[in-house]
Amino acid sequence: MNPWKLRSDVVAAGLALARRGLSAGTTGNVSLRHATGFFVSPSGVPYESMSAGDVVQMDLRGQTVAGHRAPSSEWRLHLGLYRARPDVDAIVHAHPRYATALACTGRDIPAFHYMVAIAGGDSIRCAPYASFGTEELAENAARALEGRRACLLANHGAIAVGADLESALDLMVEVEELAAQYAIALSVGDVTLLSPEEMARMLERFKTYGK
Repeated sequence: MNPWKLRSDVVAAGLALARRGLSAGTTGNVSLRHATGFFVSPSGVPYESMSAGDVVQMDLRGQTVAGHRAPSSEWRLHLGLYRARPDVDAIVHAHPRYATALACTGRDIPAFHYMVAIAGGDSIRCAPYASFGTEELAENAARALEGRRACLLANHGAIAVGADLESALDLMVEVEELAAQYAIALSVGDVTLLSPEEMARMLERFKTYGK
């Protein structure tokens, strides 16, 4: 695909993050795999003023290939996930309100609702805390995403991955809605969880969901 189109897609995804209320200010970052590397949003640039020329191209060694700006401070997170997950072509990292609030308690999102299966498992795991921008954070996230398409990051935010930025963004929206529902359910009282057998059925049904 045309590299300039991919750069424009990164900008559009960043704008969508802000528009959907998934990340405030300049928080959050997005990337798209390309050939032997990836395009990632730049560091500290408001999405409303970002242009395709601001997007940074990196290789899978962590070197900047093209771009006049510094890459997102979370470029190691994106790099680590692309290395660990050859099936992933797009990554969205954000700080949605409810998902981040749950992440600050270190909680997974368990099988309280069948839609949890949309992230690829019977729970949405919460990765242990590590400082932002570190390889340790990338490693923790990769482990939490094993067999999954989304996870929380303790005391930080959330990640959603996909075959393209549209699907990763849509999944982030779903994760935030599930986080909100779970937080409300916890405030009401005991939460009833679905059985492993029911979640296995849901996972099988989600293989053809939306296709």
